[in-house]
Amino acid sequence: MNSKLSRTLLDKPYLVWSALFIIAPLIMVLYYALTDSSGAFTLRYIEAIPDYTSTILLSIIYGVLATAICLLLGYPFAYFISKSKASVQGTMVLLVMLPMWMNFLIRTYSLMTILGDSGIINTILNAVGIDSLKLINTGGAVLLGMVYNFLPFMILPIYSVMSKMDNSLIEAAQDLGSNRFQVFKKVIVPLSLPGILSGITMVFVPCVSTFYITQKLGGGQIVLIGDVIETQFQNANNYNLGASLSFVLMILILICLGVMNYFGADADNEGGVVI
Repeated sequence: MNSKLSRTLLDKPYLVWSALFIIAPLIMVLYYALTDSSGAFTLRYIEAIPDYTSTILLSIIYGVLATAICLLLGYPFAYFISKSKASVQGTMVLLVMLPMWMNFLIRTYSLMTILGDSGIINTILNAVGIDSLKLINTGGAVLLGMVYNFLPFMILPIYSVMSKMDNSLIEAAQDLGSNRFQVFKKVIVPLSLPGILSGITMVFVPCVSTFYITQKLGGGQIVLIGDVIETQFQNANNYNLGASLSFVLMILILICLGVMNYFGADADNEGGVVI
């Protein structure tokens, strides 16, 4: 009885937190999406969503590209860390997490300093007699900002799974005649799938909804759905349209999470979870 009472008491703060900061904001978004400025029910703002189809698709494209790059860079790096000595693993994980200890805005501003027309890269190029390159206010700069800021969220969950991987399974596959590629394809990748799915989710979701990276590194040339939503709330004071776009974005994110969980349903989730 005491144990049950303790669990109940421990659940209460989480339930209150969820009600205040998860359920209540979702209800507010839905309310503004389905009403006008006077509070009357309307579908006008929902019906306006198709006007932003190209922006939504562009956001998805950038999110997919950034996630794919993070996976290509993060997977081998996570594997390298997991196969290193214990002391080296701690140092490498610390180096991966170190940028995350700095403010997100500071990290983005540092890229502006590096990629700017008079930034570090162009200064070096000019010093060796090469003309300046247009690095900032481009799609490439936006992708670089996404990868730089969210790469640790790909590395850490994959490393978490790989560090707990049973090496005897790899040795068994090698004893049965599998070459390195076959071991990687049929043993390592399936065992690390929970971490991969978790990393994909943790990178894709913020990439699709970001707006600060596009504003600072895209210079207004790249407009994603996050920029449109931020503009509606901050500049246009059109909470209803902003809420309707946010509602659609939440649906897209939930679909993404559902797909990730579907493919990861049969995977061993020890050490990794699709959030």
